[in-house]
Amino acid sequence: MKYLIVNADDFGFTRDVNRGIVAAQQGGILTATTLMATGAHFDDAVQLARENPSLDIGCHLVLVGSPGLPDSVAQLIAALARKRIDPYRELSTQVQRILDAGIQPTHLDTHKHTHLLPPVLEAIARIGEEFHIPWVRRPFDLPISGNGVSSVRRAVSRSFGLLRRRFHRVLSAHGCRTTDHFAGFQITGSFNAAELSGLIRQLPDGVTEFMCHPGYCTEELRAEKTRLKESRQKELEALLAPEVRQALKEADCRLVSYRDLPG
Repeated sequence: MKYLIVNADDFGFTRDVNRGIVAAQQGGILTATTLMATGAHFDDAVQLARENPSLDIGCHLVLVGSPGLPDSVAQLIAALARKRIDPYRELSTQVQRILDAGIQPTHLDTHKHTHLLPPVLEAIARIGEEFHIPWVRRPFDLPISGNGVSSVRRAVSRSFGLLRRRFHRVLSAHGCRTTDHFAGFQITGSFNAAELSGLIRQLPDGVTEFMCHPGYCTEELRAEKTRLKESRQKELEALLAPEVRQALKEADCRLVSYRDLPG
C-alpha cells in the first residue's frame, strides 16, 4: 500500500501563509503542518489550529534566520563549533511554547533541515524522546525523474544521503521514528499540479512525507526575507487541483497524517 502525508512547513510565518495552509487542508490534499514557535504570526496560527482541529500539527524548529539566531546555516555551523549556541536549550524552548499554547505536536522537523548537523540531530532526538514526539522528518529525497529539478538541487539532495546511516542510528537510539520515504526538497518552490501528479504516480509502497510550502502571496509575504513568495501561491494551487486528487486515485495512494500512523 502507498500512503502520503502532505506536510506544509512555516505555519506561523505570516498570516497569508497561515491562511494558505488552512485552505490547502480544507479544500486540497494537505494533511499536516509544522508550526514555527519563532514565527511572527504564531498566535494567529494557534488560533487557526484551534478552529481546524483536523489539521495535524507538528513543530518546525528554527535555528537560523530568526532574531537572536544565526542568519545562515554556515553561521550556525560556526556557532555550534564555538559552542555559542545550545541547540537543545533553544529548540526545547520552542517545543514548550507550542505545548503551552495547548497544542500537542505529533512530529518534528527543522527549518533548512538543520537537524542533519550532528549536534542538532542529537538535540532533536533527545527532544523527541523527552517530549514524546516520536516522528522526525527524514530529509532524504526520493529520486525524481522528469523536468523541473535543477542539477544543483539534485547534487545537494544526493549529498544529504551521505548522512543517512548516522541519522537513523541516532534517532533509533532515542526511540524516534521516520516515514519510509520523503519527497519535496528538490522541487520546493518550482512544482505545479502536473509535476505533483507525476511525483504521486512515482511513489513507492510505504509511507511518504511530501514537504510543501503553500500560502497566499500578498504584500505581507512579499515584504518578508524569503525566496519562497509567488511560488507559495503556485504550490497552493497545485494542492487544490482536481488532477492531483485524480493522480492519488490512479496511484491507489491514501492520504494520511502523522496522527493516523501507529504509535
